[in-house]
Amino acid sequence: MTDLFEPLTLRGVTLRNRIGVSPMCQYSCAPDGLPTEWHLAHLHSRAVGGAGLVIVEATGVSPEARITPQDVGLWEDAQIPAHHELAAAIARAGSVPGIQIAHAGRKASAAAPWVGGLAKEHGWEPVAPSAVAFPGLAMPRALDEAGIRKVIADFAACARRAIAAGYRFIEIHAAHGYLLHQFLSPLSNQRNDGWGGDFAGRTRLTREVVAAVRAAIPEEVPLAIRFSHTDWTEGGWTTEETVELARQVKAMGIDLVDVSSGALVPAQIPVGPGYQVPGAAAVRAGAEIPVAAVGMITEPEQAQQILAEGKADMVLLARALLRDPYWPLHAAARLGRTEALRIPPQYDRAWSALGKMALDRAVAEPAPAL
Repeated sequence: MTDLFEPLTLRGVTLRNRIGVSPMCQYSCAPDGLPTEWHLAHLHSRAVGGAGLVIVEATGVSPEARITPQDVGLWEDAQIPAHHELAAAIARAGSVPGIQIAHAGRKASAAAPWVGGLAKEHGWEPVAPSAVAFPGLAMPRALDEAGIRKVIADFAACARRAIAAGYRFIEIHAAHGYLLHQFLSPLSNQRNDGWGGDFAGRTRLTREVVAAVRAAIPEEVPLAIRFSHTDWTEGGWTTEETVELARQVKAMGIDLVDVSSGALVPAQIPVGPGYQVPGAAAVRAGAEIPVAAVGMITEPEQAQQILAEGKADMVLLARALLRDPYWPLHAAARLGRTEALRIPPQYDRAWSALGKMALDRAVAEPAPAL
């Protein structure tokens, strides 16, 4: 039975537990794309809180790849020092620093979500596989061959900069309606050339990005990819296609699939606790590859059960960690895993009593077997 606090090794990197901080956009940069003191405080606190992996938000591989002008970027060498400071702080706190590299495609040049609509300043023309707009956003320009080749090169160059900055886990974003997902789904990819049409054509850009990024990073660094396993819409990208593509990219050097869903088009999604876990389980079983489950995973017992039942190899938390940066420590106490309570000495006086109470409770009332 896999345990939430069991280490996980991917290539040459070992996570101290199976809990990761999902990449969450903060929309808090200046247009230069540099991480700020907000990002440092936000992510360092989650590392101090005990997560085994901390993944920096969707990071633009080029200026036009950002969702908003306030997104983090890593499209030039001048941005490396600020990322190095961020990655080093995460590592010093005991977590593996990771980064998600991304291109927003037709969902680019938007305003921050609490503003809504299009960016009123510093905006640009978005690009996409086809000239089909996302509702409420600008009409994109369909990429030509040279533009597609630039996207592939930008992903590889961004990955190289990420390694130079000290990140030890790279994730390619191919989900949530962003550019690679746009190419995957027939709802947004209406091309009839070698980059569209059938499954091979629609998946070609993702496969070429995977190959380029894998070649750009050291052998010992794990490479993950995030997929939306379904568009939740008839005629869209499906779980079965996700499983097949996961098989293919596994052979190309992908080490873990981060399984999410939706966001390509507005859809009716059956949201509820762990609603995306069945997709993760399908990819894990069908492609025989490690997966991360994400989406309304909020309780320690719920996370432990997902792993114990073999539906995923780790969990990525988002909103639960926004509410409680110390979720992993609270989970260890609640599950009676006091040996996993790696408390910074500066905070020990606040946690030692809690850990003792949890141990006493666990001895008196052993947790039921799952």
